[in-house]
Amino acid sequence: MKLVHWLAGMACAVSLVGAAQAEPLKDAIKGDQRTPEYAARDKYRHPAETLEFFQVKPDMTVVEIWPGGGWYTEILAPALQDEGMFYAAHFPKDTDVGYFKRSREGFEKMLSKEKDTYGAVKLTEFAPGGDSEIAPKGSADAVLTFRNVHNWMRGNNEQAAFQTFYEALKPGGVLGVVEHRAKPGTSRGDMVKSGYMTQDYVVKLAKNAGFELEESSEINANPKDSADHPKGVWTLPPSLRLGDEDKEKYLEIGESDRMTLRFRKPKS
Repeated sequence: MKLVHWLAGMACAVSLVGAAQAEPLKDAIKGDQRTPEYAARDKYRHPAETLEFFQVKPDMTVVEIWPGGGWYTEILAPALQDEGMFYAAHFPKDTDVGYFKRSREGFEKMLSKEKDTYGAVKLTEFAPGGDSEIAPKGSADAVLTFRNVHNWMRGNNEQAAFQTFYEALKPGGVLGVVEHRAKPGTSRGDMVKSGYMTQDYVVKLAKNAGFELEESSEINANPKDSADHPKGVWTLPPSLRLGDEDKEKYLEIGESDRMTLRFRKPKS
C-alpha cells in the first residue's frame, strides 16, 4: 500500500509540475500584450495546442525563424522571459528587399516600445544559405518556423535552412515546422508558385539535414482548403490577394490547410 501511495504522490507531483510549466504560455496567449487582430486568428493557428505539440516549456532556449510582424513572438517572448531565452531570427538588417526591410523595422519598433514584455528578446538574423548566426551553435532547445519553408524554396535555399536549424540545436532538441500543405505529388514549380508544399518534401528536407521525424499532427489542418487557388495560398485570409473578388468565399474557407511536424535532433 505504501508503494501505491508513493506512486500516486509522484504522479500527482509530475502533473503539478506540468501544469506549472504550461501556465506562462497560457497566460501569454490570454495576455493583453497581444494585437487583437492577431488573437482573432487563434481559431486557425491554435497556438496553445501547437506549442504544446512542439513541447515548448518556459525554461527553454527557443529560436523563432523569421517572426515577421511578431504573431508568435507576442506569445513566446513573455512566456520565456523569466526562466528561458528567446531568439528572434529576423530578416537581415542590411537587406535590399523592401518587404523584409519594412517587416524588420516594424518588429524592432514593437520590441522598443514594449520593453517590459520584449526587453529580453535577443534579435538575430537569418539568411538561408548565408553565414548569419540565429543562435550560438548547439544552444537551442527548440527552433520553430511558421509558414516559411516555401519562401526559402523560391531561392533554392530550403536545404541550407534546415542545416542551419540543425546546427543551432542541442542534441535532442526539437525542430517545429508549420507549413502550408500541398496535395501529394505537387511539382516543385507548382509549390514555388502556390506557396503550398508537400509534406513528404518537407520531411525529406529535415531528414537530409540529420533530423528524425518524431510526430506529425493535424492541429492546423483545414479540410475546406483545396490548396488550388488563383493566387496560391495568398488568395486565402489573411492576405486575400484578390481583394473583394469572391472574398466571402475565401473567408468561409479560412486560413490554409497546414502540416504541423515535430522533428528531433538525435542525441548522439
